[in-house]
Order: sequence, then C-alpha cells, then structure tokens
Amino acid sequence: MSTSSLATRVSTPSPEPPAVTVEDERHIIPSTDFGFLPIPKRLRYNPDKPFYFGLLLNLSFGFASTLTVANLYYCQPLLIEFSTSFDATYDQVSVIATLIQAGYVTGLMLISPLGDLVRRRQLVLLMILASTALTVGLAITPNLRAFEAICFLIGVFNVTPQILMTLASDLATPERRASALSMVVSGLMFGVLIARVLAGVIGNFNTWRIVYYMAIGVQCFVLVGAYFILPDYPAKNSNLTYFKIMFSMAKYAVTEPLVVQSALVNIASSACYTAFWVTLTFLLGDAPYNYSTLDIGLFGLVGMLGVLVGPFIGRIVDRLVPWYATLVAMIMLLAFQAVQAAAGGINVGAVIVVCFGLDVARQMQQVSLTTAVLSISTAAASRLNAILILSLFIGQVMGSSVGTDVFVQHGWRACALVMLGLYGFQLVLHLLRGPHCPRFHWFGWAGGFEARKSVMKLRESEDGGETQVNSAAQIEKKMEEGSIDQTTASRDASNDA
Repeated sequence: MSTSSLATRVSTPSPEPPAVTVEDERHIIPSTDFGFLPIPKRLRYNPDKPFYFGLLLNLSFGFASTLTVANLYYCQPLLIEFSTSFDATYDQVSVIATLIQAGYVTGLMLISPLGDLVRRRQLVLLMILASTALTVGLAITPNLRAFEAICFLIGVFNVTPQILMTLASDLATPERRASALSMVVSGLMFGVLIARVLAGVIGNFNTWRIVYYMAIGVQCFVLVGAYFILPDYPAKNSNLTYFKIMFSMAKYAVTEPLVVQSALVNIASSACYTAFWVTLTFLLGDAPYNYSTLDIGLFGLVGMLGVLVGPFIGRIVDRLVPWYATLVAMIMLLAFQAVQAAAGGINVGAVIVVCFGLDVARQMQQVSLTTAVLSISTAAASRLNAILILSLFIGQVMGSSVGTDVFVQHGWRACALVMLGLYGFQLVLHLLRGPHCPRFHWFGWAGGFEARKSVMKLRESEDGGETQVNSAAQIEKKMEEGSIDQTTASRDASNDA
C-alpha cells in the first residue's frame, strides 16, 4: 500500500472547533440589521460565495475613513472662533482639542475591541448614527461645557475607521491585505489633513457653526452610503464575553513579542512624525523663512501628495515579508530625517522633500506593521489593531510635548537630531527579531532571510506536504510491524493532520 494512499485513507482529520464561530447555517444568516432594518440582498453574508473585495469597495472604505476621522480635527483651527463665540479664554477653549482626543482613546479601548465580538456592519452603522446625532448638538449648543462634553462623546463614538480597517483585512484576500489596509490608512491620514484645511477656510469666511452643519451632512451621506455598500460579515468569538475580550487584549499587549515590538516602534515613530509637523510651524514662521500662516498651511498639501501614494505602497508591501517592508520604511525615515537635521533650517527645498518623504515612509511603516500584527490572529484583529492605534496616540502625545520643548529651548537642529536618534532606536528594536522569528520568541533570527512572500508560501506548502507524507510512512511501517492496529493508525494520522 502506497504512502499517499494511506495518508488519504487514515488521515481524514477530525476537524477542531473553529477559532471563530461563524453563522454558516443558512437559516440563521442575518437578513436584517438590529432586528428590523433589512440588509440589501447583495450585501448579505453567504458562506458559499465570499464577498468580493474589489477596488471600488476598498476606495469606499478609504473614503468613509476620510470623512469620519475628520470629525476629530475640525475643532483645531477654530479655537479662536470658539473663544469669541463662547466668551471664553484661550486656555478654556484649548481643552476642546484635548477632550476629543481623550474621547477617541476611550473609544479605542472600550468600543473598538467589539469588532471581535459583534457584526461589524451593525457596529459601523451605529457609530456613524451616534456621531451624527452628537454633531447636531455641537452645531446648536450655546454652552461651552455642553460643547466640551459632546466633543468627548464624539471622540468615543468616532472609531469607525478602525472597525473598517479590520473588516477590510478580513474581506481582502491574503495577497491583497496590505493593499486593502493601505487604502484605509491613506483615508485616515487624508482626513486629518483635509479637516484642518476645510475648517480653517470656512471659519475664516463664515461662522464656525457652518463647519458642523457641513459635518452633519457629510456624516448623513456616509451613513446612507454604508447602508447600501457595506457588506455584512458574521460575528466572531461568540463564545467570548466583552470582559474576556478586554482581558485578552491586555494579555496580547504584554505576551506577544511581535505586538510589543511593533507597539514600541509605533510609539517612537509616531513621536518623531508628530514632532516634525508640530515644530514645522515654528521653523517656517521664524528666520530665515518668516512665512505667513497661509504659506505654512500650504505645506499640508505636500503631505497630501505623500498620502496619495499610499495604495502603491500597499502593493509593494503585499509582495514582501512585512519585516522587510518595515525595514525599508525605517531606512527611508532615517534618510529623510537626516536631510532635515542637515538643512531643514537652511533651505526650504529640504523641508519640502522631508514633508513628502516622511509621509510616504511613515505610511509604509504603519501598513507593514499592521499587516504583520493582524496576521497573528484573524479572530483578534480588532483588539490587535486597537493596541497599535493606542501606541500611535501615546507617541503623538510624547512627540508634541518633547518636540516643542526641545525646539523652543535648543533650536530646530537639536530637535531634528533628537528625532533622528529616535528613528535609530526603532531600527535597533526592529533588528532584535528577524524576518521569520518564531511567534513566541522575543529575540532571534531563525527561519532564514527570504524576503518574498510568494517564495515563503511555496516553501510552506512543500513543507506541509512532506510532513504529511513522512507521518503516513511512519504509521504504515508500524502497521506492518503489528505494533498498532487500524483504529490507532487512523487516530494518529488525524492527530498529525
């Protein structure tokens, strides 16, 4: 009897319980949202026909991320107008920007992990609806305290982009996952930039309340679009509770070497990136440039150009083992920061190059880190992504504080050199674990140096087939010797599979 025939005959594996519970029986596949709102038939989940995550749907995810994340940043250029309207001091209204970011962090910790527990189509629709209703309050309230409280709540319920990111990761095929994520990340970064521009322009020529009336209309548009475009996807981890989800997120943050390493890299990189953009205003507004506020604002357009190349970055990351994509991004970050340290305060051309280069490299780094971390477990994608985004916010706080202090006390070059040192620290952290380091190893370079995903997949498929054949051969030999019977052979083969 041949080895292959034995493998076929006795290695029919007894399927283990799935890591995630999927509603795959036709009679329990949901046809409504919230129990009463019909889901368009073409968007209902069908286990026999996976939803095609094409370019148009991917663009829709990125567009929705742009329009929803903008809610967090409309307030920043309007603080002076708030001060006049509410008859408050600058110190009092400056709390508004802090409160909305604090709300966002709260939402990341408490709401974003729900993506691993409930149907994300419903969660997205609910978040957009809540954010829209709260924005109505911002547009009409005459009370500063009420305005501040609503800003905090808008931050809490504005985690839609993070939910969309993990849904895109699940819907996209493995070979297109980085491209799908890069589209959503580009939407996020574009939303941050465009919100400040729109709010500043509208606030300059009309009342600040018009900004929020516009935001209401935009969110209603996103809500309707999400209803007609967003595909349904079954709930995951139905055997877990909310508290178990939260506990496991904390556990991932301290027991997974790749998660810890990526979070530390993210903190350092986010600090550098934030410090650059925060201190850029001081650099360009002082000698030798002495640019006006409008001129300085135009540098945001250079950043937008960097955002637009995000989808092309995703295609590169899709072809590489994520470790190598992160390494390339780090080298680029070091190179562009070196240009800033050498000539940022001497020649405006250097500043323009750095504005564009840092945006491109930072996007590549964020996409590759996210791709690597989400590959740990599809069942925990929302929790893993929440950890990464929280680390990003920690870095932003550090960067804005440390960067400003160093710039004010020691000048632009000292600030640039500190950031250059932090980029070097990231590189050291990254090199502690090789491209194929085993999941639970904190240090090491086991597994070789192959950089191409396609080659790694081929090797894995060959290794898997060889392992199965070798196991079958061993079982056959034992049967011929009479040391095991047919039942034991079947059980051993199933265990090996």
